[in-house]
Amino acid sequence: MTGCWHAESTCKTRRCLAEMLMKRGYLSQPQSENCSLVIEVPFLEYQTLSVNTKELMLISQIRADLLWRDEELAWNRSDYLFDKVTLPVKNVWTPEILVTNGISSTMKHSSSDLLLFWNGTVVHSVIINAKINCEINLFNFPFAGDSCPVAIQTWSDGECGTKLNFHSNQVMIDGSHGDWQTDGISLLQQEHRDDRNYILVELSVKYLNPFITLMLPSILLVLADVVSFALPLGGGERCSFKVTLVLSFTMFLIILNDELPGDSTCGPIIRTHFCICLVLLVLSMLVSMMLTGLANNGSLIFSCWSKKGSRQENTGNKAETEDEEVKADISVIKLNASEGDSGMLKTLVDFVEDLKAQKAESEQYQKIAQKADKIFFWFYLFFGTAYFIAMFCVMTLYKCTVNHFEFWY
Repeated sequence: MTGCWHAESTCKTRRCLAEMLMKRGYLSQPQSENCSLVIEVPFLEYQTLSVNTKELMLISQIRADLLWRDEELAWNRSDYLFDKVTLPVKNVWTPEILVTNGISSTMKHSSSDLLLFWNGTVVHSVIINAKINCEINLFNFPFAGDSCPVAIQTWSDGECGTKLNFHSNQVMIDGSHGDWQTDGISLLQQEHRDDRNYILVELSVKYLNPFITLMLPSILLVLADVVSFALPLGGGERCSFKVTLVLSFTMFLIILNDELPGDSTCGPIIRTHFCICLVLLVLSMLVSMMLTGLANNGSLIFSCWSKKGSRQENTGNKAETEDEEVKADISVIKLNASEGDSGMLKTLVDFVEDLKAQKAESEQYQKIAQKADKIFFWFYLFFGTAYFIAMFCVMTLYKCTVNHFEFWY
């Protein structure tokens, strides 16, 4: 067999043909008279790796089949009978594909070899990993959905450079990652600009998990706060329970702070929802404190403890005072028994009447407090129900618009 180290005309094997083409050393872009080269993209495969809602970033992987013509690498089939040959990528010029709106973008060859046909047509495949700055519309989170462009281009400067020509054959694989799923992709081009191509990625949140971990606890806490109006108003059980709810919701927000999506032009309204829920819980707690104080001693002082003990103490002090008065009267009995009996009877009557007046006054305060408590309960129930209905309507129906093409100017 004739070796490849012999004259070129005697080298007829496929490997010797590859060695001959490699020795040409064409590592610069093929250039025609108009200084441009069209890169055909017959097939494109897109995959969403993850969606970072905290930093508003889309992480994607793109695999593209490329095809271009390099006439300096063609050969005569009368000299070489082969229609195609494989060459190392490092010995042939290959185009570089970039993601315009990518924070970072890396392109690597899917193989260390490429395929070259006898007429100079080169077929190659590349893989692009990109972190894309995409201001995702999170206003409706956890019912959010948006479209994010992935702009693909090659280098060009005026008339010189390369241009991409995409075919209609593109596929999407493995579109579900974490709480987000890729609903579809579209290969589009900006109007009046044939050099601006982009993949429009349609994204949506799988709302079940965020709803269970974020929305449902807030609904249940407010519902528990409404049901707590069934607890008695005079004691401290209701206030203690409401304080526990407020502290629990505060800890819930602190724990989930890292889980909430980041802020953007259309920031998530769920942050406002949590703020309103916290205000409702605190307002309910303060009103219950005021009404408890009103029911106990007729004062609108924030008190969650019954004044029964203090009343007993006051009653005891008053009884001691009455006893002292009675004792003083008793000391007079030795002098005048009839006057002592009359004074003691008057003191006892005054004491009983004072207790009846205090009881009547306390019952009056309790009636006022219970009536105000009932009014606030119905107001709280109506307002809370209306608020949650309105919030769900806003979360699911309102559309906030974001300009995703600001990177093109």
